[in-house]
Amino acid sequence: MKEESPKAIFYALAANFGIAVCKFGAAAFTGSGAMFAEAIHSTADCGNQLLLLFGLKRAQAPANALHPLGSGREIYFYALIVALLLFFVGGAFSVYEGAHRLMHHEPLSNPVVALVILGVSVVLEAFSLAGAIREIRKGAPNKTLWRWFRETRESELLVVAGEDVAALLGLAIAFAAVLMTMLTGNPAYDAAGSIGVGVLLMIIAFLVAREVKSMIVGESASPEVRKAIDAHLRARPEITRIISLITLQWGKHVVVAVQAEMIDYASGRAMIDAINLVEEDLQRAFPQVRWVFFEPDIARDRGQAPGL
Repeated sequence: MKEESPKAIFYALAANFGIAVCKFGAAAFTGSGAMFAEAIHSTADCGNQLLLLFGLKRAQAPANALHPLGSGREIYFYALIVALLLFFVGGAFSVYEGAHRLMHHEPLSNPVVALVILGVSVVLEAFSLAGAIREIRKGAPNKTLWRWFRETRESELLVVAGEDVAALLGLAIAFAAVLMTMLTGNPAYDAAGSIGVGVLLMIIAFLVAREVKSMIVGESASPEVRKAIDAHLRARPEITRIISLITLQWGKHVVVAVQAEMIDYASGRAMIDAINLVEEDLQRAFPQVRWVFFEPDIARDRGQAPGL
């Protein structure tokens, strides 16, 4: 896996700050509930990106007696907090604001201004999403975005991409709501737009939280990395059979635990030297593999093929 990069987070932070300022101004000028919901959403996104940057910094803390493998997985905690904020601050508040306006039928003024601001916001959000996609394509050039979403181990990029997709879809909903209100004079469309934005944010926040939760529980390395490590070890002349291979994603690094049957060696020292060579070559071939735990053993057939 490539080194974690905050570029996509900085793209999103710059875009969302500019968008939030524009949306708050437009919401105050027009009285649009959908626009106000979008402004809250963009403000929450700015806080989310700052949390992710803080999480990346914390994940770089060195190993110690309490955390012998380091703090790489701490970024998962902050990614989960961001997903929860997206759900409650962005989604739930937008639904509440829309329901409130739906009951009170608050009028919308100067809708053209709101539509212009929404158009500008679409351009800025597209800039942010394009930056996230560039980062995604560096590590997964041939995957669909949905497959990448399900298989990635980069929680911070997962959150940023999820936020950007939610933002663009939310802007489309808000634009349609304001336009319908302008054409019909019925403020219920604007209120319904706010509710729609909120529901959308909650759905995407749930999907993001589900993926991050899986990382917190403990996921293996990505499927392609896991298979490549398995193939690399099976090709080693020192190994006659892989009994068990476990990979564990630890932030930007990978932990590998191998149980394997070795060829016969004249002495225990010769076997230790062979194991050290296998470990060194594995880490050379896969720089993200920080820790390798290798156990030589004798395969015991139990009616199942050895695997990952």
